[in-house]
Amino acid sequence: MYVDRKRRRWPWIAAGAAVILAAAVLWHLAVPASGRDMEEESIRALAAAVERSARQCYVVEGFYPPSLTYLEENYGLQINTDEYRVVYSVFASNIAPSVRVLRKK
Repeated sequence: MYVDRKRRRWPWIAAGAAVILAAAVLWHLAVPASGRDMEEESIRALAAAVERSARQCYVVEGFYPPSLTYLEENYGLQINTDEYRVVYSVFASNIAPSVRVLRKK
């Protein structure tokens, strides 16, 4: 015997709304974290580039460069000074310099 039943649609609508809400929450949590990771990676990459240029100068010329401008002029180092501040501390010409990169706000 065939009985025509009304379909219950509200469970499907509620499940769909829950899935959309969960996706929105995950998106909201994931996007800012990826931006922070990229900022940290760019700071690490800039510090590595400065250290690499200083080592190259030491290998070629026998001393660590006295300043960042020396690296920029002679070794093609490019620093985005609008976004980053690089602290380059030299103790002696035969000791590797200390490099610290800070993000400007």
